[in-house]
Formats: sequence, structure tokens, C-alpha cells
Amino acid sequence: MKRSSLHLSKRLEEVGFSDIVQIRNKVMALRAAGEMIYGFHGGEPFFTTPIPIKYGMMQALVEDKTRYAPSSGLEPLREAIAHKLQTFNHMHVGADRVLLTVGGSHALYASFQCVLDPGDDVLLFSPYWTPIRELIIGAQGRPLLVPTVSARNHGITEALERYATPQTRAIYYNTPQNPNGIVFTRQDAEEVAAFAIKRDLIVIADEAYEDLVYEGEHFSIATLPGMAERTLTSYTLSKTFSMTGLRVGYVVAQEPWMTGLRKIILYSTNGVSTPTQWAALEAMRMPREALTERLEEYRKRRDLLVQGLNSVGLECIAPAGAFYVFPRSTKIHKDSRKAADILLDKSHVASIPGVAFGAQGEGHLRFSYSVPMETIEAGIAALKTFLC
Repeated sequence: MKRSSLHLSKRLEEVGFSDIVQIRNKVMALRAAGEMIYGFHGGEPFFTTPIPIKYGMMQALVEDKTRYAPSSGLEPLREAIAHKLQTFNHMHVGADRVLLTVGGSHALYASFQCVLDPGDDVLLFSPYWTPIRELIIGAQGRPLLVPTVSARNHGITEALERYATPQTRAIYYNTPQNPNGIVFTRQDAEEVAAFAIKRDLIVIADEAYEDLVYEGEHFSIATLPGMAERTLTSYTLSKTFSMTGLRVGYVVAQEPWMTGLRKIILYSTNGVSTPTQWAALEAMRMPREALTERLEEYRKRRDLLVQGLNSVGLECIAPAGAFYVFPRSTKIHKDSRKAADILLDKSHVASIPGVAFGAQGEGHLRFSYSVPMETIEAGIAALKTFLC
């Protein structure tokens, strides 16, 4: 019997929705019912958007800068980003290699769409940011999960060799990592780069948390010899500048990827909101000293939460980057989804089950410390009442 035409395209049938969205909805419903919830489940900066960024957008609106911008992005903004890439990331790039996107997720979407053909495999360090699997599947690729901790302990090259297939086309490389805060070192990057060059693979690098590194330094894999031509690197202004709702990101690459990226951007969004880009330009002009001050505020929250979680038996180490901790949850339940539900129901503490970030995340919970200090103190107190 012929199948009805009223169905989704096959490439979307296996694409699901994030557990994080479901948990966020449950938290919102509990709060709407008057419950006090200590929220460690989110992924947004706790700082407000800096005033210069707000005024940049307001000024653009007042000056009627509301018409179409070039789909690749405003030239002054791309030049400012190129300068940042040269000075902070040590990339030898000009504005012609920068494309503006609607957030970092759009940059990743465009990258996977322009690199993958149906049936291509992607090596994916796991646990991973939840949308990545769906972005790969939506591009008709197949994610191959490489356990991050095991790879770093026993050899990244050996791990990549073990999980690679003849159909492997790309490596997704995220540092600092969400959900566990791992920061890949230069030596780690060199191993990944050598493997990519040996196998003639593309690297899709995600550096969303580049400005949130506490231990060591952030290192961009595209700066290694032979990697600029085979790396597409995505960035976002969301985390660094607390402007998640403004939706500004960018992607850096060479040809032939630039042509493909331009096509995806043109035919998906036709570019980023013009007033938002003027706001982003003000963000790029902010002194880096202000970012250092914010980093120290995150460090204080990290240390307080890590100490508190360990004190109630949820073992964890201090992450080297991002703003998440990834404690073991087996004290509560061996199933991380059930552990998260139990914490929410019994102590009103909201977290994300580790298995949402891939099978290698099972047995853990993700807590964000991008929250007020008072929330961390109250949440730990609630956990002590339940667990101790």
C-alpha cells in the first residue's frame, strides 16, 4: 500500500527533542503552581546583558538601521570579529572568512549541512551537547560516540582509531565541553588534528565557551599546521556577553566551505537581525578586562557548588571550563533520569540527567552554576536535608 504523503521527511523522523526542554517545562509548571525550585538546569549566563550592548541596539533602532544587512553580516562587525580572532584565538584570518549566524547553533547547523553527505559518519566526543546528535542526523549523517574521559586517559588517537569507520567524514570537537566542563589541551588538539589529517577528515569545532576557562588556556584547533583548510569553527556571543536572546554567532572557515556556508545562511535565515548586529559590534568592543571579572565570579560559584555537592555525597571534580559541573548521581539512583526526578520531587533541586548528553553521561547529573550565590547555598541546604 502506498504511504500517505502526510508525513515528515525521512531525515527528520529520527530527530528528537531535548530532555532539557522537557525538564525546563516541568520546572516552569511547578513554579507557576507556587513551588520554590532551585534551578541548576539552565544553560544561560546569570549576568544581565551589558549596557553598551543594549544601547548599541537602541541606537540602531533610533537611527533606522532596520533594513536588510548583507546575509554574511555587517562589514564592521566581521572586521571586529576578525581582529578578535587574530589577537585572542591566534588565527590568521580576515573579515572575508567570517560569517554571521543566528547564534552558535545556527553556525553548527550550517557547518554540518555543508560538510555531510547522506551516510557519512561523524566522530563525536561524548558526553556531548544534546542538539549535536540531532544536527548530525538532520544532515543525514551518523554520530559515532567517542568516550571523552576514556580517550583522554588512554589516548585520543587510539580512541579515534577504535571508533572510526571507512564512512567517517568529520570530527565534532568541542572545548570547553558542555556538559562536563572538560577543556582540551593543545596536546589533545594536536592528537585530534594529526588523526584528521591522516584520515583526511573535516573538523567541526565548537568554541562556545572559549571565554570561560579556569584551568589552562583556551586553544583553537584551527591554528595548528594543516588545520585551517579542514576546520569550520563556530562561536557564539551568547555565553560570553549574556545575550542569549539576541541570537548572534559566527562561523570561521576557508573555501570550499565558505561558499557552502553562505548558501545555507542565505537560504535559511538570509542573515542576522540588523539592529542585533550593531549591538554585537558593541560587544566586540568591550575590554577583555570585563570578561576576566566575570570569569572570577563564575569561579567563585564553581568552587562553592563543587564543595557543596561533594559534601552531600555527589562526587565531582572542579571543571576546567564552561559553567557546569557533572557529579556522579548513583547515590540517588543508578538511572540518571530517575535521579533527576527524585531530586526535583524530594528537594526541589532541578538538574539535567547525564544520559541526556549521551550514553557516556549515564550515572551523572549536570548542574549549572550560572546562578546567584544564594541559589547555590539554598540548593545545597535542600540537598543536605534530603541526602544527609
